[in-house]
Amino acid sequence: MRQRVRFEGQIAGVGSTSGVRVVIGHWVRSPFGAFADAMVERADGWRILIVPSERARELVCGTYVFDESRVEPVSLVEHSGGAEWEFTSPSLHLRLGIGPRLPLGRLLRMVPPPVATSPGWASLVDPVARIVLRGVRTRGTAGQGRREFYGATDLRSVLSAEGELDGIPLGELAPVDPPCRFGFSSTPRQPSVTTVVTTIESVLA
Repeated sequence: MRQRVRFEGQIAGVGSTSGVRVVIGHWVRSPFGAFADAMVERADGWRILIVPSERARELVCGTYVFDESRVEPVSLVEHSGGAEWEFTSPSLHLRLGIGPRLPLGRLLRMVPPPVATSPGWASLVDPVARIVLRGVRTRGTAGQGRREFYGATDLRSVLSAEGELDGIPLGELAPVDPPCRFGFSSTPRQPSVTTVVTTIESVLA
């Protein structure tokens, strides 16, 4: 038997001139309720997970690969009607300026949400995503025999980013390059925010 859990929200992926790449998850509905988390890959390749609870750490670390995980108080506040995100934890402070919808975002919005967020659609469009967006996949295998599907419904640009990791400034906004190595897929190379439903499928004994 297989069990599926869904995370509905947005994923922001940004790079920086210091070489640090950050993926912020802003989840409005999940098995843990609404929460935010961050996956960070430093310039030296060290991968850090920042989550607000042990339950979230257990699931995320069982699905993705990290060198270190931290459970910390986390907040994500949207300012100016969603035009700015502010992620805050003891380890990471990051402010993002969210820009206009990208051309691909307009195409994604043309697909009915029940279709766009289904695992079947994610499997169908995966070959296209691999070609159009380097490093991006919409389905794949994850830790502990799990399968994962990304159903995107919108894509907006990120225009600015500033912050610090462990007290060290990140520098200015840069492409997500090289791709992040937390799992089978990275975020798009262009800094962006994807509205997405992530489905994790586990095999029950």
